[in-house]
Amino acid sequence: MESISFQYPTWYLLGCILAGLLYAAFLYYRSDKFKDAPRWVNPLMAILRFLTVSLLAILLLSPLLKSSDQEIRKPILVFAQDASESVAAVTDSLSRNELQQSWAGLSERLGDEYEIVNLAFGSEVRSGTDFTFPDKSSNLSEALQYIYDTYSTQNLGAVIMTTDGIYNQGSNPLYQATRLGAPVYTVPLGDTIPKKDLILKRVFNNQIAYLGDRFSVQIDISAINAAGSSSQLVISKIENGQAKILQRQPVNINQADYFDTREIILDADQAGVQRYRVSLNTIAGEASTANNSRDIFLDVLDARQQILILAKAPHPDLAAFRSAITANRNYEVETAYLGKTGGLNLAAYDFVILHQIPASGGQGNEIIRQLNENKTARLFVVGSQTNTNILNSSQSILQINADGQNTNDVQAAIDPGFSLFTISENLRNQLPVFPPLIAPFGEFQAGSAGQAFLNQRIGKVSTAYPLLTFGEADGIKTGVLSAEGIWKWRLFDFLQNKNHEAFNELVQKSVQYLSVKEDKRRFRIRPAKNIFDENETVQLDAELYNESFQRINDPDVSLTITDEAGRQFNFTFDKTAEAYTLDAGNLAVGNYSFNGRALLDGQNLTAAGQFSVQPIQLELFQTTADHGLLRLLSQELGGQTVYPDQLASIEESIRNRDTVKPVIYESTRTRPLIDLKWIFLILILLLGGEWFLRRYFGSY
Repeated sequence: MESISFQYPTWYLLGCILAGLLYAAFLYYRSDKFKDAPRWVNPLMAILRFLTVSLLAILLLSPLLKSSDQEIRKPILVFAQDASESVAAVTDSLSRNELQQSWAGLSERLGDEYEIVNLAFGSEVRSGTDFTFPDKSSNLSEALQYIYDTYSTQNLGAVIMTTDGIYNQGSNPLYQATRLGAPVYTVPLGDTIPKKDLILKRVFNNQIAYLGDRFSVQIDISAINAAGSSSQLVISKIENGQAKILQRQPVNINQADYFDTREIILDADQAGVQRYRVSLNTIAGEASTANNSRDIFLDVLDARQQILILAKAPHPDLAAFRSAITANRNYEVETAYLGKTGGLNLAAYDFVILHQIPASGGQGNEIIRQLNENKTARLFVVGSQTNTNILNSSQSILQINADGQNTNDVQAAIDPGFSLFTISENLRNQLPVFPPLIAPFGEFQAGSAGQAFLNQRIGKVSTAYPLLTFGEADGIKTGVLSAEGIWKWRLFDFLQNKNHEAFNELVQKSVQYLSVKEDKRRFRIRPAKNIFDENETVQLDAELYNESFQRINDPDVSLTITDEAGRQFNFTFDKTAEAYTLDAGNLAVGNYSFNGRALLDGQNLTAAGQFSVQPIQLELFQTTADHGLLRLLSQELGGQTVYPDQLASIEESIRNRDTVKPVIYESTRTRPLIDLKWIFLILILLLGGEWFLRRYFGSY
């Protein structure tokens, strides 16, 4: 429907008409220009001029053309169906078929008057229904949140939800439901009567452990209506599909509502992703045995770095270094002395601290030569027995010009330009007040490859002489501590703070910077995580580098994933902007290895690794339906709880609700009348007609 409105009072139209009359009268009233023309010509031209001027004047009032549209929207009925495994576990195939038919029948009968939306929920919310119940978890709050986000601004009439009331992910659904603003009809499924059952309730364990460590597994055991029964807790390790029993513990159930927590300590004695099984032997008359077992996966990292502290002679600094380094479980430390290094394999160490080495007489030169061959990172600690001339030739990050006879007491001052790593504010405040160290008297000059972390402060005078310097030359990371006596810092830290946190941070961050090795592989494949859940898609990323170590993705990259049974699955990576990515989909529970291949400039590059897929067993550990939650949900929002055999009654209840009605939406659009092309055409015709008559009858 269209109408015209004006932005000025409507009586302005009289002025427009009057303007047209005056203009036409002025031109044609008693005009003798057309006295020889027929009598009808003068009045006709006056009318044309009157209409033209009046119309133009009206258009100056900016009239608007309003149009309104009406849309009738049916109420939306959301049919939300729980598709989690717990529903399938307590209903037989006949009951599921009957539910599916009743569900579809109700939807069909209401479809004429209402807009029907079908959703299935569990691990995620998706469109449609799914009566195969494949989901490994239940998240009722996410389903209600999805309905609110998607339909709350529309004509949401009601939500009909069929579920057992069990949720093992997300928050309490009552918190989400209160915002819906529409009645919720719940259709309870499952059995609320607890049956005799022994349940491995929860298993808590770390996802990562380090090789050689011991790790804890906390196990919660519960039992329902099983007083007087006995079982056994069995811990096994799964290798090549075979279970190797590690521990057994008796479980004696002494009450109907039984709960117990056990802690098991296991050894991380093998690197890689390890699979363990925690299980309970079944008891007589048990309702379900599926919740008696759970597999856990542990990523055992062989990431410990081997560190050698090699000294000219015993010194308190050695114990200080060792204590600070071993506070981090990623490091294994060994101490040795010059002259007693027989059988020492320097190539086995990732990092070496050389305390007062090289020493006088050239002692330690052979050690440094071997470290250079292996490109082993090192930290030189300068002391009274250090041969500074040989030290200067052994590294290029710091040059020391000293006579070796005199010393200075020096404190630490942080160099503001240092950028190789960061330290905490606590350490930054502690370092300047740490007691003096003993440094050689002389001149110190940082090399082009060196960067000073700490400078020497002699008394109250801050100097540019480096105290602790880091750098990298010829592919070897090197540090030089230009003084001895760092053990005083450790004792002072404890005296001031009752702990060694500041000192340990200083040593550990220094060691971490020097010992971390850069990944120089030209072909790398990394899974998104080492342990995937069985309902997750396995994602892997790959990177390929040319001889100049520039990332490229021109060649194709293939991947073979092998499971524990030796079956192989072949894939080809997809190319991204500069790298590669692969979605291998969902894989069965178990351990997998992978091997990638790329052909670059005639070279066959390979990359290998492993990952595991762990089961999700949330749905197996609670099978007793929670109908009380569903009744509260319906009561809170003015709905009803209706059992499956009464599903048809929901139809009548919805039809009788005054709030579940169609909504008429009216939209109004306005646009200037002058935008209409036919207005312009009328003006052209009026002006053109008048002009033609004036010319035809001999005037302008």
